[in-house]
Amino acid sequence: MAKKRFSLLSSGLIVLAAALIVTSLFFPWWGMEFYAPQYPEGLNIIVYPDKLEGEIDIVNGLNHYIGMKEFSEENFQELTYLKYLIGGLAALTLLIAILRRKSLLYFLIGIFSIGGMLGVWDLRRWLHDFGTNLDPMAPIKVDPFVPPILGENTLANFITNSYLGTGSYLVIAAFILLLIPIWKDR
Repeated sequence: MAKKRFSLLSSGLIVLAAALIVTSLFFPWWGMEFYAPQYPEGLNIIVYPDKLEGEIDIVNGLNHYIGMKEFSEENFQELTYLKYLIGGLAALTLLIAILRRKSLLYFLIGIFSIGGMLGVWDLRRWLHDFGTNLDPMAPIKVDPFVPPILGENTLANFITNSYLGTGSYLVIAAFILLLIPIWKDR
């Protein structure tokens, strides 16, 4: 029975992972900056697990000209429940730290991995939808495009830069903390 449990030190690392997951709720997870000659200071869209921030109205006003849908919290239903999923993940992580069962830790790592892949897929889906479903009656015609999840893109005189926010890095650190007991207690 003892071989199926991980050490108290590993349990502490998993508690720390749960704390990082909870902390991530208070930081942005993803963002996009827009630069152009008329906006040298840049414009931002900042995505938290439950809200959007930044110069959304200005970006929407500019996107209107190329026929892109508006960015709004109402358009992203995920923002209504994502914080609860993340809180549930943190609670499950804490429970597994208390129970100290290796099989449950493997299960948690699987959930974490699947959730991460679904999150990336969902973000990619939204970026594809916004960049390719352009209004054909828009005043300015541009070829459909897909902004990158990470990195730089150029559209007309705008340079965009997509990046991970602090919240994403906290979740990545939490995932790494979950892997350490697998290696340490092997």
